Amino acid sequence: MLFLNKQSSINSNTIREIKLKHHIIFWSIYFIFNTLRWGSYFNDYSYSIKTNLIGFPIHMTLCYLNIYVFMPKFVFKKKYVTYVSFLILSLFIMLLVKFNLTYYLVSENVWPEGTEVISKLTLNYSIDMMIGELYVITFVTAIKITMDWLKEHKRLTDLEKLQLETELLFLRSQISPHFFFNTLNNIYALSLENSSKTPKIIIKLSELMRYLLYETKKKKQSLEKEIICIQNYLDLERIRFDEKLEVNMTISGDIKNKKIAPILLLSFIENAFKHGANKNIGKIRINIDFNIIENFLYFRIANPIPTETKYEQQLNKSSGIGLQNVKKRLALGYKIDEYNLDIKTIDSLFIVELKIKV
Repeated sequence: MLFLNKQSSINSNTIREIKLKHHIIFWSIYFIFNTLRWGSYFNDYSYSIKTNLIGFPIHMTLCYLNIYVFMPKFVFKKKYVTYVSFLILSLFIMLLVKFNLTYYLVSENVWPEGTEVISKLTLNYSIDMMIGELYVITFVTAIKITMDWLKEHKRLTDLEKLQLETELLFLRSQISPHFFFNTLNNIYALSLENSSKTPKIIIKLSELMRYLLYETKKKKQSLEKEIICIQNYLDLERIRFDEKLEVNMTISGDIKNKKIAPILLLSFIENAFKHGANKNIGKIRINIDFNIIENFLYFRIANPIPTETKYEQQLNKSSGIGLQNVKKRLALGYKIDEYNLDIKTIDSLFIVELKIKV
């Protein structure tokens, strides 16, 4: 729905047809220029005005006939022979109309700029007039094709941008639902025990869901808010795992006025719990470090590799919307020199290190 609404907006707002006033302005300027040009050439502006008043309706008719009838019907359908035939026929009809109008309304010398005085159609006159009309047709057609190309280029650029934004929005929405299911189950279990922890969990969950619903629509979000979101997530996981879980989170450097793609880091942390904490038996220790140096965040998270199965196999099977999601978001939302992601295994620890511009 979001995609369709934005696409409709693109079609109505950014792709506009050339209005009537643009045609009037173009032909008015062209008429004035041509009148001054030939008036100066003949040193007779009255004659220039008369001939242009005859010539311009013919120019306009041929140009519009070409760009709105001949080209759509023949060129775009690859009927080139038919197109050339109709174009030549229209030029010949134009020649007859122009010759007779000039002869009877302006001057019997219909070709004062020519090499000879004529009062009837000649081959040289016909060729010269038809080439002149072809020049006007080509000029106007080139403008039309250029405008159409610019509009199409704009439409495709906007569509690509919209698709990118839509894909990023979709990727941001893919926080695994298992976390919410587990948290709701915990709330249910605690409510049966009338535990004092129940209100605290509900508030934390509410704050996290509010953030995910309303604060992640922007391309970039405050790093401070992201860290608060992560802290709420960790608080909920601490309640769930109780004494089995130890999370050490450190923050160094100035996090104020720094921005990052929404819930990008949360995906790494969720992955650590999904593949680390959930699949380990006994004490679990997860270390998370935020280090701000100038305009870059150096983020590091380390979690134990599951002891039940090989971690790599589990990762390949179930991280389709985890680490792969993050990698795609980084590629779509950041330039290649704005981030560096390093994922490795050292001494039974799965470590993610991300350097990213903030």
